[in-house]
Amino acid sequence: MTAQRTWTGRWVAERAGVGLVGSDHLPDLVGLALRENRKRAHLLVSTVLGKHVPQRPSVVHGAGLDLGLRVRALLGAEAAARAVVLGYAETATALGHSVADGLDAPYLHSTRRPVAGVRPLGGFAEEHSHATAHLLLPADPRLLAGDGPLVLVDDELSTGTTVLNTIRELHARHPRSHYVLVALVDLRTEADRHRLADFAAELGVRLDLVATASGAVRLPGDILDRAERLIADVGPAPELPPAAAPAPLVRVPLDWPTALPDGGRHGFTPADRARLDAALPRLAGQLADALGGGLGGGLGDGDGGGGGGGLVGELPDRILVLGFEELMYAPLRLAGALADRLGGDRVRYSTTTRSPVLAVDDPGYAIRTRLAFPAHDDPQDDAPRERYAYNVAPGADPDRRFGAVVLVVDDVADTAALAEGERALLTQLRQVTDRVVLAVLPSYRPEAPVHPSLPFPESSAFPEPLAVPESSAFPEPLAFPEPLRGPGFSSYGPDEVAWLLKDLSGVPLEAPTEEREEAVQHGGAHYAESLPVEYRPSPEYQELYHQALRASARRMAVAVGTVAETLLRERGRGLVLASLARAGTPVGILVRRWLAFAHGFDAPHYAVSIVRGRGLDPVALRYLAAHHHAPGVVFVDGWTGKGAITRELAAALAGTSFDPGLAVLADPGRCVRTYGTRDDFLIPSACLNSTVSGLVSRTVLRGDLIGPDDFHGAKHYTELADGDVSAAFLDTVAGHFAAVRDEVALAAGRLATDPDRTPDWAGWAAVERIAAEYGIGSVNLVKPGVGETTRVLLRRVPWRVLARRGAGADLDHVRLLAAQRGVPVEEVDDLPYTCVGLIHPRYSRGATGASGTAVVGEA
Repeated sequence: MTAQRTWTGRWVAERAGVGLVGSDHLPDLVGLALRENRKRAHLLVSTVLGKHVPQRPSVVHGAGLDLGLRVRALLGAEAAARAVVLGYAETATALGHSVADGLDAPYLHSTRRPVAGVRPLGGFAEEHSHATAHLLLPADPRLLAGDGPLVLVDDELSTGTTVLNTIRELHARHPRSHYVLVALVDLRTEADRHRLADFAAELGVRLDLVATASGAVRLPGDILDRAERLIADVGPAPELPPAAAPAPLVRVPLDWPTALPDGGRHGFTPADRARLDAALPRLAGQLADALGGGLGGGLGDGDGGGGGGGLVGELPDRILVLGFEELMYAPLRLAGALADRLGGDRVRYSTTTRSPVLAVDDPGYAIRTRLAFPAHDDPQDDAPRERYAYNVAPGADPDRRFGAVVLVVDDVADTAALAEGERALLTQLRQVTDRVVLAVLPSYRPEAPVHPSLPFPESSAFPEPLAVPESSAFPEPLAFPEPLRGPGFSSYGPDEVAWLLKDLSGVPLEAPTEEREEAVQHGGAHYAESLPVEYRPSPEYQELYHQALRASARRMAVAVGTVAETLLRERGRGLVLASLARAGTPVGILVRRWLAFAHGFDAPHYAVSIVRGRGLDPVALRYLAAHHHAPGVVFVDGWTGKGAITRELAAALAGTSFDPGLAVLADPGRCVRTYGTRDDFLIPSACLNSTVSGLVSRTVLRGDLIGPDDFHGAKHYTELADGDVSAAFLDTVAGHFAAVRDEVALAAGRLATDPDRTPDWAGWAAVERIAAEYGIGSVNLVKPGVGETTRVLLRRVPWRVLARRGAGADLDHVRLLAAQRGVPVEEVDDLPYTCVGLIHPRYSRGATGASGTAVVGEA
């Protein structure tokens, strides 16, 4: 650190007692500031990262290039040729990309922005951050599937926990023998260094470190309290002084090369790097022309020539190229190319951020000024809705003023919120500079999203991208049937759900339960060829239903919100809901209502039929593929039992572009990745049949009623309207949405970073054990969970109910139904479900198995 320059960590060091020790040049690389974050009070502010502090683009890019060259020397040419680089959002996306440039290696960075149609390959947590969840969204999952060295890049290593979480997640999927950690500064304690070394030894891998500087941060024990007092003493950032007139704004739609990624969110290859290098002079010419347009004329023809002749002297002395959150690399390279074109030392580079940091206009503090503005990229996760640009406004020092600001965003962030309103970013930028250029580049959208894993334990390997067009699996009929809507079909509103079903309301299909079992037994009938007689609940049972609803509605609202937020985070606003009729349909409606409530988003919602042994309705699938982007369709159900429908769904969608993942409110069977909870709790709609499901029957598939171009069928029971509680059920649960919003945000955040989301099919194993213990010849006669047990009592010939000892009020309705049918309830210990329903072995020859037809059991 030179004597002429004040260290930008002095203010925090003196007032908060924070010390920085280590490499001699460490203070040249970082200053200090205070976070508005109770998890971690201090912020190391890099002077060479290009995030919070404007810096020469050659310095920012050069810091990463140097690290990349050092990694290449460490690995050797042969291993370097097989390396892949992974950077961290949001701060290190450009640093990681620059390291990859030095290695000439493929690159991917984590992201907090979900992208419609791209299913996350994985994710991990950054515990100290203000927004902890990271997603990995490679267009081709093979990018991380090799066995070459994986280079993980972050701006600083404070504890090493983030990289540990990353390695644990990725190594479980694709083990490799060598990992390299890269950072500008390594500030881990000795204990943290040993922890990471022990972790590497446990995995049996080599783990190397390459850093520009190392050291340690010394914190007083009461740092959080000290920081809180200092933040309160400083107070809020001052308002910007009114400008005499807003600076002119020029919009430049950049002539970005077609299909060239704008960064590493979905992967960036050496071939992409060559294309970008070739295009940069032309793109810099566009920016130079825009800067010169209000300063005396154009700046050349954009062919990548020099500085634009005599006009250069009329340009501002200081020009800032401002990137946008994760979009760091493209603005950095544009800034470098612009600096080369204009000549001199006039261009600086930095980016906006999500991190809330205290601003103090003091030369000894790293964050001098702060612009706070509303998010303008339609945020869909649990991150704060306010964003920040630091050290852009000049503050009290006029020498720090930028004469022009070039703001670079992608088209996703080019929204009304960027420009409209007093606090909008563009509005504020026009008050602190003399000219604003808005450069918009296209956000890269993978053409053929890959959806990596079927929900089976054995299918962990990522499949090759499909080689056939998306619609080829579904030849389109000449015309589709029209979807059915309420009130003509169902008691739901016409906007709540479109039923991809054929109306069979006039066809007599009902038979008593025992007769249906006999028909299956003697005639080889399929269970979907007839319907059970609809159960008409007694007044006593109706009261139990209402008690269950009052007790469970809030818990169900949390589960609905958790599922909805997870789907939005992972699929984006392109998602289409397809509920499995009929138990899944109220859940689909509630998820749709949450999206409208929390995000103002009206998701399309369809109800489709799935039949065990016959799969999903193929005409409904063709309809969805013809009307929507297939990878954006999400299949929704109420709960899982042992996972038979989950398997049926995956088998039906194999070889298509549809994502086979099922989303449910409760996953006690542990067989899906997207769920509201894995507890086996009572979802009140399981207590009833059609009267809580829009007055719609189970679905029907019979050759004489359903033709090759028909949807599967169902009935609308208008005669049961006097007992219909469908709308009241939805309204009761949705009535809790506002009260549980914060709880949902926490639950969805936990799920996003939960390493145990991968299905382990523990429910199926438990069912096999129960079948063996009770001498039942087929697991299809064992129906685990509250919902499935209720169905056994309502529709089948039950033998007995196994109840977890001390299960309590959740099973009141089960006990009542069992008493009405003369079925014993046996309390047992060590039951993984709240209860399990067993179908009577006497009728097991007529019970339906995996194919939907008879199975042979023991008498």
